This record gives sequence, C-alpha cells and structure tokens, in this order.
Amino acid sequence: MRLVVVGADGRMGRMLIRAVAETEGCTLSGAIERAGSPALGQDAGTLAGLAPLGVAVTDDPLPIFAAAEGVLDFTAPAATTFFAELAAQARIVHVVGTTGLQEADLAKLSAAAHHARIVRSGNMSLGVNLVAGLVRRMAAALGEDFDIEIVEMHHRMKVDAPSGTALLLGEAAAAGRGVSLADTRVSTRDGHTGARRPGDIGFATLRGGTVVGDHSVVFAGPGERITVSHHAEDRAVFARGAVRAALWAFAKPPGLYGMDDVLGL
Repeated sequence: MRLVVVGADGRMGRMLIRAVAETEGCTLSGAIERAGSPALGQDAGTLAGLAPLGVAVTDDPLPIFAAAEGVLDFTAPAATTFFAELAAQARIVHVVGTTGLQEADLAKLSAAAHHARIVRSGNMSLGVNLVAGLVRRMAAALGEDFDIEIVEMHHRMKVDAPSGTALLLGEAAAAGRGVSLADTRVSTRDGHTGARRPGDIGFATLRGGTVVGDHSVVFAGPGERITVSHHAEDRAVFARGAVRAALWAFAKPPGLYGMDDVLGL
C-alpha cells in the first residue's frame, strides 16, 4: 500500500515515516510539509533517522495524493480538513489522528467520507481503543450509581484540553449509558460548584514535563472505586496503530470509520 505522511517533519510525522518503512505490506510514496519548511527537499528516510528512502519532502500534495493509496495525518484541524478534501478527490484512505477538531471540522470529514475511506480516532493506540471498549461496557453495566471521572496528563507543549483521547474515553462512557457527552460533560470546576450532578462525566486535565500520555477512567460508586488506566510510553504506538488502520481500510468502501471498527469492537 502506497502511503503518504503529511506533517513529515513533526515529531509524529517522523515516527509515521519510520512505522511505514518498518511495516510489511506498505511503502512510503510521499512526504508533505508546509511551504517554507527547512525539511523541503530532504529525503524522508534521512529526516526520520533511517537510510534514504528515495522520497523527497515536498509542499505540493496534489501529485503525491494522486499517486497514493492512503495518507497518514497527525497535523492540525485546518490542515486535516484540507487534506480530507484531497483524499476525497483521490478516492484514497485518510487516517486522521489529529486532535482538537471542532464540529465544523467533523462535518467536513463526514462530507469527504462520501468518497474517501476516513479512519478517525482521538488516539490510534490499540491499547487505548481496547480500554475505550471496556469503558463503554462498564458504563452500561454500572449505571449512574457510579460517578465517572476521566483524568489525563500530557507534556507541557500540548495545546488542546481535554485531550482527544480523554474525549474518546468520555464518548465511550456516554455511549455505554446511552446519553450524549455534550449534555453530561464537565470540563472545569472552580469555586463553590455545589454537589456533583448525577450522570455527569467529569474531566481533569494535567500538563507538565514530557509525559507522552496518561489516561485513567474512574468509576466511583457506593463503597468502592474502579479505575481503568492506560499509559503511553512511546509515541510509536500511535504510529503503528495508524499504519494498521490504513491497511485495514484499504479494501473498505468509502465511509467514516473508527479504531473500534479496525479492532472489530
């Protein structure tokens, strides 16, 4: 499978290049960076700390997308929606690990999914998505007798909060209860907040150091507490999950998919 990495000079972009190069059944066919990037013209393999791959980094995605079968995208919302349009035009797979997407961005991805195979997740880790499946089942089984709180910590440079992974886990909990996360989400508490409302799904956000990603879902019930946690120790887990998602989607019809589809959950 011929895969393109966008945002090739970013931390995740370099890991994606390495993951593609190391995975049987796929090859790197293109690497995209923004205009003016110092990485333009460099070999993508060298950029990622590998032997040269014969793929030069470019800022012109049109011919690259036309010759590709999939794109791996961990960029920013504005870039992701732009690449989604190109993926739809090229009728290829678009794996989206970008976080911070708003409702308007998601609407654009849904429109692009009429022609592209889009796999989107707030976290591409196989482990996190297995945890999400467990959280959904636990929320359904435990009901509102158990309060749900989601605690996440990331490195000091992360710009969005709560994290995409925390929201993914919140969506899983809400789905298990058969409610909307938008109606039950509590992201901030400050001052005299009053008692906790039954059914709320709370979020606590921590930032500092170089933490790759820690997430815990706490089910606090009468006289007992259950905590389900995932700790990412290496960003390579996200890259490997993204490549697996691309290979899975290769033979699928156009549509919008998630990692639960990839894992058969």
